[in-house]
Amino acid sequence: MSYNTKLAKKIVSAENISRELNLERFYDKKIVFTNGCFDILHRGHVEYLTKARDLGNVLVVGLNTDASVKRQNKSPERPINTQETRAIILAALECVDYIVLFDEDTPLELIKLVQPDVLAKGADYDANETDKASKKYIAGSDIVKAKGGSVITIDLSEGFSTTSLIQKLKG
Repeated sequence: MSYNTKLAKKIVSAENISRELNLERFYDKKIVFTNGCFDILHRGHVEYLTKARDLGNVLVVGLNTDASVKRQNKSPERPINTQETRAIILAALECVDYIVLFDEDTPLELIKLVQPDVLAKGADYDANETDKASKKYIAGSDIVKAKGGSVITIDLSEGFSTTSLIQKLKG
């Protein structure tokens, strides 16, 4: 199988992710879910994703569509890379097993489909926050905890962010 085919197989529709994960669960694999824009992949992203993958056997990345990135109002030019480009770049990482695009403002519906054993987010969120209106609340954490799963925050690599990278490139 070519590497391009392998990359393409990692990018799965929301409709098909449950079927893929049922097979993983058949082999008693622990499913980890995280999400983000991953616009310009940098060291911080790679370190975060490898740490997330270390929490289980299979890493599913929910990837914001271009439209959902725009709604986050990060900046007018974001995303820099298209959702297709971002998905292919993520698929090239060994630590990522599946990428699923989602168009909603939060990955809540996708988390309902994935039913992860572990939900991972950056430490700028709070695993114990229960106020859904709080910026520190982790969408879907109530679902994962209710089924006996874990919600884990991962320390972010200091000095690495897409926003700071864009500012540096602008001079």
